[in-house]
Amino acid sequence: MQNIRNIAIIAHVDHGKTTLVDQLLKQAGTFRANQKTDERMMDSMDLEKEKGITIRAKNAAFRWHNYHVNIVDTPGHADFGGEVERIMKMVDGVLLVVDSHDGPQAQTKFVLRKAMENGLKPIVVINKIDRENARPHKVLDMVFELFMELEATDEQLDFPHIYASAKAGFAKREIDHESDNMEPLYEAIVKHIPPPPKADKDYFQMLVSNLDYSDYLGRIAYGRIISGSVKVGQSIVCVHKDGRKERGNVTALFSHEGLEKVQIESASEGDIIGLTGFEEVFIGETLVDNEEREALPFVDIDPPTIAMKICVNDSPLAGREGKLLTARQIKDRLVRETRTNVSIIVAETETAGHFDVKARGEMQIAILVEQMRREGFELLVSRPEVIFRRDEAGNLLEPMETLYVDVPPDNLGDILQSLASRKAEIVNMQHNPHSVLVEATIPTRGLIGFETDLVNVTKGHGIASHLFKEYGPHKGDIPSRNNGVLVSMEGGTSTAYALDSIQERGRLFIGPQEEIYEGMIVGENARPDDMPVNPCKAKKLTNMRSQGDGKGIQLAPPLVLSLERSLEYIAPDEYVEATPKSLRLRKKILDANARKRAQTKVNVAE
Repeated sequence: MQNIRNIAIIAHVDHGKTTLVDQLLKQAGTFRANQKTDERMMDSMDLEKEKGITIRAKNAAFRWHNYHVNIVDTPGHADFGGEVERIMKMVDGVLLVVDSHDGPQAQTKFVLRKAMENGLKPIVVINKIDRENARPHKVLDMVFELFMELEATDEQLDFPHIYASAKAGFAKREIDHESDNMEPLYEAIVKHIPPPPKADKDYFQMLVSNLDYSDYLGRIAYGRIISGSVKVGQSIVCVHKDGRKERGNVTALFSHEGLEKVQIESASEGDIIGLTGFEEVFIGETLVDNEEREALPFVDIDPPTIAMKICVNDSPLAGREGKLLTARQIKDRLVRETRTNVSIIVAETETAGHFDVKARGEMQIAILVEQMRREGFELLVSRPEVIFRRDEAGNLLEPMETLYVDVPPDNLGDILQSLASRKAEIVNMQHNPHSVLVEATIPTRGLIGFETDLVNVTKGHGIASHLFKEYGPHKGDIPSRNNGVLVSMEGGTSTAYALDSIQERGRLFIGPQEEIYEGMIVGENARPDDMPVNPCKAKKLTNMRSQGDGKGIQLAPPLVLSLERSLEYIAPDEYVEATPKSLRLRKKILDANARKRAQTKVNVAE
């Protein structure tokens, strides 16, 4: 056990933690000299590679001299915080990676707080010191202030720090030292991260912190062995969350060498392992040697704050692109997701084929929907809505977030105006040479669509990050969308002739020769109310010659919305239709007359 080190690597999005893991694995001799390796090897999902962010926590391991180091790469985005919180139970220390120019950001604070609460030993890595605008000493001071703010103990405040460039592959103890490799970081890990604590009991005990699935072996439960040992073929007991105890045999054990899962025959106290043998095992449950043992306590994760409906696709074009369409298939897939993702909750509703999905943030659900699209599902997704609560006195409470926005000084007025309309309260403003950092408390509802505004106003130069703060008093109405939409009044194929006249009314979302159905949204109206249009109208042909008629139709390129942008954009009476090849916006009620009747009923009820 003295030669085992279990560490998590934590950072804000895009501060270089996945690149740092690549270098640690490569320079420890994990790969053969001629072995082909990808950049950002730990980002194994397609979506992680495309978006450049870590979504799922993943395990890897390397050997350095006589030491076996287990390393867990954690997500940096707060929406995936459920992944971070449970990983902290598996490790004894953390590498906190901070960009040498940006300094600690919102998500750095979130993840570091979780590490502090678990009493983990931190090593601070100031990364990207080879950048032109690097300011490593200033950033080190900022990290120290962050530790003070999080009420770190004296021991935690005396943290070791390393300067590094993960991309160039070197680390050094002081900024003026010479180095061309990662040796100083390996030495710091072995010296400052403690080995797993010795347990006061000798029987087998393990907390399930992560899950994987194998087509051959079934579910793989990952966790750290708290005490005792286990071997293949041994009979052990799973203590379920409801108190039920189930006995099963260990069919396989896995450890890690680099990124590869390696089958092993036995494992003991302090090892991070994967174990198969139970089909119904969930995150947070305890594996022990016999029925008399008690379950281990599991960390409570922050509650979900966003809810969305995922429904069966009932549009006229349903079934043309996807293979998985039925309510049963969608339900099975959503339930499967909850087994490996503890921060998502799925519930059936009174309407058949409609499922309530609750999560940390809209990005988390958007990632799930994107994965389902790629697997061949067709589904409808509603606008994100926040989850309200009531206090003891019956007052309505809503989730509040701490928002950090970094904007160019020229755009500050527009951003403050946008924040005011979203019921945000400015807490702090810090003027830097090239930007202004605004800290605000904002209702979660006010964040829906904010990032799109920020990108448009700052032309892509603004940076925003946010953290769940608490449930606070309801702030009243927040206007969602200023413009109405252009809704198709009939189905067919869109024509350039029809779109030419429609584009004068607003911005188009479609181009010519696309299949359209009644109730589908084809563009944004320049005015606040919805407008019915006919994008399929063809030009009337006559046998009279006309000079110049029909020539020179010039259509503006249509606005193509991503899935996240579409979910932010739609109103409460609209859906996003997500299929393997298409994203369409549509009204919930497709028939115009039925829509009017439903609206009249709502108005009368109000």
